[in-house]
Amino acid sequence: MLLKPQGKDLKIIGYYLGKIFIGIGLFMLLPIFTCILFKEINPLFDFASGMCVTLILGLLLNLLCKTDDEPNWMHGLIVVSLSWLGASLLGAIPLYLSGHWQSYLDAVFDAMSGFATTGLALVQDLDHLSFGHNLWRHLIMFLGGQGIIVFALSFLVRGFAGAFKMYVGEAREERVLPNVIGTARFIWILSIVYLIFGTLILGGVAILEGMKPARAFFHSACIFMAAFDTGGFSPQSQNILYYHSFPFEIVTIVFMILGALNFKLHYALWTGNRREIRRNIESVTFFITLMITFFIVARGLVKSHTYPTYFALFRKGFYQLISAHTGTGFMNIYAAQFIKEWATLALLGIVMAMSLGGSSCSTTGGIKILRIGIVGKAFLQDIKKIILPESTVTQEKFHHIKDVILEDKQVRAALLILVSYLGLYFLGALIGCALGYPFLEALFESTSAAANVGLSCGITRVSMPGVLKLTYIFQMWIGRLEFMSIFTLLGFLVAWIKGRR
Repeated sequence: MLLKPQGKDLKIIGYYLGKIFIGIGLFMLLPIFTCILFKEINPLFDFASGMCVTLILGLLLNLLCKTDDEPNWMHGLIVVSLSWLGASLLGAIPLYLSGHWQSYLDAVFDAMSGFATTGLALVQDLDHLSFGHNLWRHLIMFLGGQGIIVFALSFLVRGFAGAFKMYVGEAREERVLPNVIGTARFIWILSIVYLIFGTLILGGVAILEGMKPARAFFHSACIFMAAFDTGGFSPQSQNILYYHSFPFEIVTIVFMILGALNFKLHYALWTGNRREIRRNIESVTFFITLMITFFIVARGLVKSHTYPTYFALFRKGFYQLISAHTGTGFMNIYAAQFIKEWATLALLGIVMAMSLGGSSCSTTGGIKILRIGIVGKAFLQDIKKIILPESTVTQEKFHHIKDVILEDKQVRAALLILVSYLGLYFLGALIGCALGYPFLEALFESTSAAANVGLSCGITRVSMPGVLKLTYIFQMWIGRLEFMSIFTLLGFLVAWIKGRR
């Protein structure tokens, strides 16, 4: 029997949701300072309006729902799902007010794409977007990559028992440090340190390529946030192709890979455990799947004679592949080239890479290679059981920071998420087909949205049907949070409607 949620449940959810909204409102101070620095008056009012609405809503929720009760699992997961949805609705306000988005729905689409670190975009005349709005697009990607809840646990909400419940709801089950608050702070410290060094490195490359220093470092900060947080936004409409720089592309490849690594692996490397990179199941699986998918992509491109030299094949083919596999979405080709110049086999290789994603407890989306590695280990274990005598006891292990014995519950959990993602990919593809798009193109775009990648073959544009925009928003939302939080929210709504007191 379903029990109807009580008023105290709503108060707990509303109270912590209000704290997160306050944090998002305060985060808008950064683009406001940017607008002041670059003397952008109208954008300044856009962010002032957005900040006021966000702070007022957050403060009202805190005031009306004030409580000392700790959130349980249900509360924590619902706070997570609603905070991501609310962040997109509120973060879209200054974007829409800029006039560069044709509708509020388009602005919400880009805000969800930013927070979910996807990179699909409906912005118009991006090349003339203000510095403030451009920075905000990348800041929400930086915030979403580390995690809205991680941000709240680091700076806004401290020392309560429900922290782990909210942390897990954001699709992060692993703790880098013994407690969740310490883990959240480490993630932000690591990201800010990388941001400083990454901006300096990319800025230096951009200056050597001929950009003026102020513009070079602004672009570099934006590009680093999008690369490390595997997001894919860019200050220019041509994305990475705009820079026409092979060194720039190589540096972004390094940052994309860094962003796709598990934060626990970063911690191991920071503390001197260099061997972990060679032993960890995620880094090993990532290398294997990267080589397999690159072989597929390269084979398709060679057969179609798309690129005349091996250098061009590597620069275009491998760059798109690493962008797909890390879930970044950077492109150094035009979207239309995927359909007009790439063979079907090469496109399928990119779709496979997008669907897999990067590491768990990282900034990337998709199925996650830890789950692929676990399923692969279980497959090998079953083969051993068939080959070896029946009396033989087999025990499979994998190394993930430490040696872990493979158990059935780990395999079931990995398979459940894997099947859920595959269903989400094909659901979006079927909706795309129903709206008149070819299946392969619809599958490409759907996988890109649901795996939070951002590569596009040309479907994502302002003129696409509103139903498809809503579909991709839903896919980005549920794909980023890995289903659990969204399903809990849906169950809560059903209990609210049909439950008994």
